[in-house]
Amino acid sequence: MTTEPRDVVIRYVEAVRDGDADVIHDSFAEDATWHYPGDLPISKVWRGRDAIINDFLGGMGPVLVPGTMKIELVGTIAEGDRVVAEWTSKARTVYGGTYDNRCVGIYMVRDGRIVSVVEYADTGHVAATLFPGHGGSEPAGAV
Repeated sequence: MTTEPRDVVIRYVEAVRDGDADVIHDSFAEDATWHYPGDLPISKVWRGRDAIINDFLGGMGPVLVPGTMKIELVGTIAEGDRVVAEWTSKARTVYGGTYDNRCVGIYMVRDGRIVSVVEYADTGHVAATLFPGHGGSEPAGAV
């Protein structure tokens, strides 16, 4: 297993892209945190590897059409233990819309594992496509 922070983050994003649950699990420290800012139902600090994987990341499954999620790593910038990664996420939603977002995560990596993430995305688009009705939004791309 690689321990260089940039390699750890790239390996993690590629594992999400490829659906490699074991690598996703092994990428996080047991007490990792993931902060998703905003006022969405998923906006908070998720604490612990299991909560991040099962509740935050896994919680998106019911609103996405299975097999439609596409993740592409755009690039990374690394300085010491800190890695900034940019990626795109695209999928069809069960509400009839299309989720198509560009995201940035600021990762802290120690001893070869992700210990914290702060993720930034277009939360208006997230609300409209993944949480229709939240704040009066309509699903984007709905007919």
